[in-house]
Amino acid sequence: MPGPSPGLCRALLGLWAALGPGLFGLSAVAQEPFWADLQPRVALVERGGSLWLNCSTNCPRPERGGLETSLRRNGTQRGLRWLARQLVDIREPETQPVCFFRCARRTLQARGLIRTFQRPDRVELVPLPTWQPVGENFTLSCRVPGAGPRGSLTLTLLRGAQELIRRSFAGEPPRARGAVLTATVLARREDHGANFSCRAELDLRPHGLGLFSNSSAPRELRTFALSPDPPRLAVPRLLEVGSERPVRCTLDELFPASEAEVYLALGDHRLSPDITLEGDALVVTATATANAEQEGARQLVCNVTLGGESRETRENVTVYSFPAPVLTLSEPSTPEGKVVTVTCAAGPEALVTLDGIPAVVPGQPAQLQLNATEDDDKRRFFCDASLEVVGQTLSKNKSAELRVLYAPRLDDSDCPRSWTWPEGPEQTLRCEARGNPAPSVHCERPDSGAVLALGLQGPVTRALAGTYRCTAVNSQGEAVKEVTVTVEYAPSLDSMGCPEHITWLEGTEVSLSCMAHGVPPPNVSCVHSGEAGVVEGLLRVVRQHAGTYRCEATNAQGSVAKTVAVTVEYGPSFEEQSCPSNWTWVEGSGQLFSCEVDGKPEPSVECIGSEGASEGLLLPLASPDSPPGVPSIASGLAPGIYICNATNQHGSMVKTVAVSTESPPQMDESTCPSHQTWLEGAEAAGLACAARGRPSPQVRCSREGVPGPQRLRVSREDADRPVVAELAASPPGGVRPGGNFTLTCRAEAWPPAQISWRAPPGALNIGLSSNNSTLSVAGAMGSHGGEYECAATNAHGRHARRITVRVAGPWLWVAVGGAAGGAALLAAGAGLAFYVQSTACKKGEYNVQEAESSGEAVCLNGAGGGTGGGTGAEGGTEAADTAEAQAGGEVFAIQLTSA
Repeated sequence: MPGPSPGLCRALLGLWAALGPGLFGLSAVAQEPFWADLQPRVALVERGGSLWLNCSTNCPRPERGGLETSLRRNGTQRGLRWLARQLVDIREPETQPVCFFRCARRTLQARGLIRTFQRPDRVELVPLPTWQPVGENFTLSCRVPGAGPRGSLTLTLLRGAQELIRRSFAGEPPRARGAVLTATVLARREDHGANFSCRAELDLRPHGLGLFSNSSAPRELRTFALSPDPPRLAVPRLLEVGSERPVRCTLDELFPASEAEVYLALGDHRLSPDITLEGDALVVTATATANAEQEGARQLVCNVTLGGESRETRENVTVYSFPAPVLTLSEPSTPEGKVVTVTCAAGPEALVTLDGIPAVVPGQPAQLQLNATEDDDKRRFFCDASLEVVGQTLSKNKSAELRVLYAPRLDDSDCPRSWTWPEGPEQTLRCEARGNPAPSVHCERPDSGAVLALGLQGPVTRALAGTYRCTAVNSQGEAVKEVTVTVEYAPSLDSMGCPEHITWLEGTEVSLSCMAHGVPPPNVSCVHSGEAGVVEGLLRVVRQHAGTYRCEATNAQGSVAKTVAVTVEYGPSFEEQSCPSNWTWVEGSGQLFSCEVDGKPEPSVECIGSEGASEGLLLPLASPDSPPGVPSIASGLAPGIYICNATNQHGSMVKTVAVSTESPPQMDESTCPSHQTWLEGAEAAGLACAARGRPSPQVRCSREGVPGPQRLRVSREDADRPVVAELAASPPGGVRPGGNFTLTCRAEAWPPAQISWRAPPGALNIGLSSNNSTLSVAGAMGSHGGEYECAATNAHGRHARRITVRVAGPWLWVAVGGAAGGAALLAAGAGLAFYVQSTACKKGEYNVQEAESSGEAVCLNGAGGGTGGGTGAEGGTEAADTAEAQAGGEVFAIQLTSA
């Protein structure tokens, strides 16, 4: 016996779990109610599938048991209290198997439920119409046979991927199988070529199974729209045998126009149409050609078919035959003087006309004769034929040209005797002759053999000017004519006829004239720059005639202008301002004598001494190109009388110049020592200095602007004690708390003084420069406000000045201190002025070279070197003198003067 299947094993395990407690305690089982059980109680099986059912009981010793069902069985397995049976090929939509056992004279039952499902293996979409008119409804129908249960089924109708309608069959009886979904859809243009389909979905996920879906094969829908109006047909009413005429057939409101079928025919002959789509319009064109067999009345048909419907139009066409007339000349090309016959003929039913003269009856020719002359050459004859077809008169014509041979003629209209052209632009030179055959023309200059390039375009040059002999020749003879060519060109002013530069001599008579070239001969006029009048005739040359002249030459072809520079030359002449008669040379200045002479060309000037120490000497002259301040005389210059001679090609001139020399005062250590030592108490010699110079300089020594005594008693006050010349604050307008300020102190003394400062009590973080001349504070506080003193000290004494700094803030004592400082400033200013005038300038050294530029010069000149006090952050400065200075010698200023 084969082993149990996996389904049977699961059933046995369930049975063991249910009956296990009873196997170990029969007494307990006897007390519980007995039951029968069927597993699975409810089952969903795919149609045609199989299923194991397990029937069991808790009865300890059932008398009998079984499983009742109408389904086919494949095998059964039994135990004391259980029964397992396999059901196969389950096809019923719904069955109810019953499990039963007989226990203690009772029948125990368990009823189950088995349902089948069928996947949507077949999804069918009913075929669509071959063509569906736009704007009309059509039906979509979908069938899913056998699929179920229907309550779990959903059908969806689709246009491409778009859902049109979706229907669920929830609530249908469990036994219901298969489904049909039908919808009515309005056909649109957009539906043309669209695919329609149906999708079926069987959702068994609530029963523990999956979602089964399937779709039908897509079906394409073809929609169309066809106008109820017939096509518009444009055809010729008459069609000549052998000719081609266009045919046009048009139909609007056609969709899809590209799928329309067109039939176009003339009688029984189908034409080859050319179809063009213009939106919803169909345009059909073709070429209709008739043959002799179709002569007579015919119909032209245009038929358009779309979606099984047709629209048709018919038009009548008459096919006819009308040959062209025949025109003949007895002599198409004849010499002048011969007789020519012209004949015009056509078909038997046509009426012909020759040059406006009709034939007598239709079918007969028309004829004329003429004696050929030159005027008949290239004469054109016209033959017209007319034919009446279906009430419409048709006409055809033909023409022929008569050629008359004659000798050449050279007329003035075709070959003028005189040609005038402007130079430059390209021209086509033409000299044409009448004649038949066409004559050849040749133009040549008898004097040079130059030939005109007739009929060719080329530039006109002056070389073309002249008289030519033109000869025209053909087979009938020749003709000769003389032609004159004139070439006009704009004026030109060259250097030969009108030079750029002209030189005149003052006092001579000249005329300003320029010769210009041009055709026709140009008119030339010259105007002086800045003047309006034209220069004409003879001129007596003066210097004012020099300058720039504008000469202009004009003719019919244009004008040209040229600038002429006129130079007037004249002999030399002296002027006192540019070459003075008296000149003084200062030794060491490097200055040269300037003697500028008027004259053109520029004269050469030479000055030679004639008297005294300068006799025979050459006086150096300043050149206009020499840079200023460059010495040109290294040694002394001899004074005396010099004769200056100016010469150019137009003459010479002489002038006498008196030259004198001077030298500035000079002092050195040998004549005036810059340092002198005197013994206190001794009587010093007079302070005197010697100086050199021409004229002889006067030497005067003074002390502080007051003339010093010639002899004096020496004291230590004559040395230089220090003075604080400047004490200033920056910024000058006060400083805010947290701001920065700087105090600057400058002293004058010899030997140089040492600088020291005194600051208000409690002022911290004060910085000093390397020589103590600058005091700086960063981040000012209230303690930095108050009075600062700068003191200058050397071996001869000490001098101090004060300044008040205000730190702006809410401190009352700063305001009070400022008021007190202002009062002290007024008193100190008066004392300082007295001090400077009486004491400050008594000590020092002689410094002749630097006295004018140093700070000491202020004292020496009596200006009060210590009076210029600086302004503090809030008020003025205050001078504080001491009595520590020792007596010393006096200080004198030395002033050098020259006559």
